[in-house]
Formats: sequence, C-alpha cells, structure tokens
Amino acid sequence: MSNSPLVTYTRLSPNCTAPRRHAIDTVTIHCIVGQWTAKQGCDFFAPASRQASANYVVGCDGSIGLCVEECDRAWTSGGKLTAGGMTGSQNDQRAITIEVASDTTHPYAVTDKALKALLELLVDICQRNPGIGRLRWKGDKSLVGKIAEQNMTVHRWFAAKSCPGDYLYNLHGQIAAEVNARLDAMEAKEPVPDLDSTPADWEKPGVEFCTENKIMVGDGKGDLMLHRPITRAEFCVMLKRYHDVFGPS
Repeated sequence: MSNSPLVTYTRLSPNCTAPRRHAIDTVTIHCIVGQWTAKQGCDFFAPASRQASANYVVGCDGSIGLCVEECDRAWTSGGKLTAGGMTGSQNDQRAITIEVASDTTHPYAVTDKALKALLELLVDICQRNPGIGRLRWKGDKSLVGKIAEQNMTVHRWFAAKSCPGDYLYNLHGQIAAEVNARLDAMEAKEPVPDLDSTPADWEKPGVEFCTENKIMVGDGKGDLMLHRPITRAEFCVMLKRYHDVFGPS
C-alpha cells in the first residue's frame, strides 16, 4: 500500500491505529476550520495529546500533507452517532480521510487552490486504491458501508457537527463527477499496445494457413505475436494442433 506522490510535506502523527483493520473503500472529506497550510495542519496533529489526525491535510495554498499513512487508520471521524449501523471510528478503518483548510465560519468555504489540490489528490487516491475505483455520492447516510452505491462519507453523520461545512458538503456531487471524469479521460488516453498481427506478403500464406486451422492463435486477445520467438513448449503445442487437424484419423 502506497501514499500519494503529490505530498509536499510529511509529519506523521502518533494518533492512529496501525495497521487499519479494513480494506480501503471509502473517502471522507473534512474541513479543518482554519486557513492553514498542509504543514500547519500536520503540525497541529503531531502531539499525542491531540488524540486526532487525518491521513492527509490539504492546505489553503494547495499544499498536501501526509499525517497518517494510508495503511493506517487515522483518528478523524469520531463521534457518538451511527450511520448505516457504523460508527465514525469504524468508518475511518475503511476510509482515507482528508482535512481541507477552510474558513472558520459558515459555510466554511475553501480556497480555489485547496479545491484544486483536493481534486488532484482524490484522483490519485482512486487510481492507487482499486477498492475505491470511482467516487459515488448520494448524500444518504443510510448507504454508509454500501460502497457499490456510495463510497463517500461525511463527519456530520457520525457526530453532532457541521463538518465538512456546507461549502464542501454541497460540492460533493460535483467533486465526485469531476474526479470520475478525469479518471475516465486518463483511461481513454492510455496507449493501446501495438499488435503484431499483420504478416508481410511472403508470410501471409503460411500465417493464414495456421490461423484458419487454429494452429496459431496468438495471445487470445487479437495479437498473433508473429515476430516474437516461441518457446519449445509453444512449438509442441502448435505441433499437436497440426497433428489434431491433419494427422491420421
């Protein structure tokens, strides 16, 4: 399990459970209630007496801090309420939690730089964590833990507070859509492997003979791998296929 390469500052907090006891399949965005940098946020969570932390802190300047490694559970979503039969602590066992610098008063707005960095961080998290894959948000706390329908949660479902603030809460649908659109675009740009399936003129009769009679099938995904050396084992398989087609009955 890896951490984000987008991190610009690291200060690991002792306030965590190592290792986490559930596979990562959820994202929980918080607001830190202060227009801090990532360094200020990570430094805030550094003392053991704080009894709180997050996996990442996104600063008002777009900086990204690593406070608790992804392999460990951060202490972020505490509270006495349950959602979908789950406590905040149980949520954090499966969630990557992100504290985002915000204003100190309602609606706890974040800067454009912080929002941009948050989106980039979420794209990276989704790419590296197949248990998340794409972000799903319906704003329904009864769906906590039902990750096929919703894999974003908020602190206000687990505690009597407004976190992540109405500004970020009301952006959750837009955040999910933007992150997913970026992931889709990145997948579309992935290079298609070159196929080695077109024979030269002098090769064509032999290749057609072998493919039509199922003596040579390639990788089964459309690539005949015509000019790649074959192993003795592959030669034996082709020889047997020839025998099965043209050998004595």
